[in-house]
Amino acid sequence: MHVKWHGHSCFEFSNDNLDVVIDPHDGKSIGIRPPSATADIVLITHRHYDHNAVRVINGDHRDHVAHNGKFECKGMNFHGFPTYHDNENGTVRGLNTMYMFQMDGISICHCGDLGQMPCQKTLKAIQNIDLLFLPVGGIYTMENDALKDFINEVRPRIIIPMHYRTGGLTIPIASVDGFLEMIPKDFVVYIGNSIEITTEELPELKECWVFERQ
Repeated sequence: MHVKWHGHSCFEFSNDNLDVVIDPHDGKSIGIRPPSATADIVLITHRHYDHNAVRVINGDHRDHVAHNGKFECKGMNFHGFPTYHDNENGTVRGLNTMYMFQMDGISICHCGDLGQMPCQKTLKAIQNIDLLFLPVGGIYTMENDALKDFINEVRPRIIIPMHYRTGGLTIPIASVDGFLEMIPKDFVVYIGNSIEITTEELPELKECWVFERQ
């Protein structure tokens, strides 16, 4: 499986059969380069402008916007979990959908703009996930203390921070630095813009992978 970061919360997952893109932005609206991707499936965690720019993704893709529950698309199974975009049960910024799926035997959970600890049923469903994509910039999502509790509940093999301040980004969120202060330095791995990964190559010890946008 190939994983590529397109900035902000937009990630692309691909193999020989399918290409899945989650939460595309249009670039210019948030001050960074737009994604350059062709997809079969596009998943949108919520309708905010920095997550739902499906028009910039090439290809004859099927789009799923805040699709909760179990569903199938082009032969791949997905599970959308309803959560909140704020810590007041969605009364401030609305709802958010976390997506879980597998590709090439690797389990993936993209949290979107998670603003509040999910319910116990959802936490149990995503426990011990291989790749957890987690918004860490705060302000509009969970702050670091809450993220620490969430990570302890989920116990992912690999944490991948997203939705944090990078060069040019005009959204007023924090950098990744404060989040990384919670992670022992020996467990932080800087891996560049993309990575090829198989089940055999998953690390034995838990790690935090930090992608770098090219």
